[in-house]
Amino acid sequence: MEILTWLGINWDEGPLIQSEDLSPYVEAMQALAASGRTYACDLTRTQIEAAASAPQDGTHESRFPPQLRPKTFPGTFDVSGSNWRFVVPDDSVSFTDRFAGPQTHKPLDTIGDFVIWTKREQPAYQLAVVVDDHRQGVTDIVRGDDLLDSAARQMLLYRALGYAPEPSYAHLPLVYGQDGKRLAKRHGDTRIETYVAKGVPPEAVIGLIAHWCGVLPVPAKLSAAEFAAGVTLDTIPRQAITFTPQDDAWLLSQAR
Repeated sequence: MEILTWLGINWDEGPLIQSEDLSPYVEAMQALAASGRTYACDLTRTQIEAAASAPQDGTHESRFPPQLRPKTFPGTFDVSGSNWRFVVPDDSVSFTDRFAGPQTHKPLDTIGDFVIWTKREQPAYQLAVVVDDHRQGVTDIVRGDDLLDSAARQMLLYRALGYAPEPSYAHLPLVYGQDGKRLAKRHGDTRIETYVAKGVPPEAVIGLIAHWCGVLPVPAKLSAAEFAAGVTLDTIPRQAITFTPQDDAWLLSQAR
């Protein structure tokens, strides 16, 4: 929140703190259990991998095959003690991503029954975002393209829970290091906090992002409002963005 404020970006309400009230997620789990769409599962990763293929590329998840499902589903949800998985139907999910274009995914073949509630007694990511987006009236989801395959899983949850309307998606390219891997600590300290501490103004950070997004031909200082007025999905390049030493040097050259 401090970084968003520093950049000149605000928000409409909240923030909503998930851990302060788990009841919306419990209610969703109870609804899924009542319709036979979820079950407790205490199998270890080793046991799952022994019965399935290798982990999916980039996900570190093993496909959970349907033959590992229990013969009957409980019909009620018990919060404590186990992971709970969603019963993935044998269906393909098709949608048009506003940036990535037409998509067709079949989660049963790629990931299988996935965890939606953890043994830590908390909702897993896939369930949490669906419940949160629905209860907050989110209509447009814009995020990195590393989550493109998650959209199909989340749409299955929307439909199983009877949530409508389904949101539209736009999955955008990530920022990578020069080695082609996602920007991380191995590429140096590229956190915005670091540039703040070094005196780099917010307009410089936004200006570099604006350059990456095709709004500016070269990096230049730009306010959040000016960037918002100039950027569209059409200006953003289709390929991944590379953060270069020249980008880092330019940011530091703008320090006050």
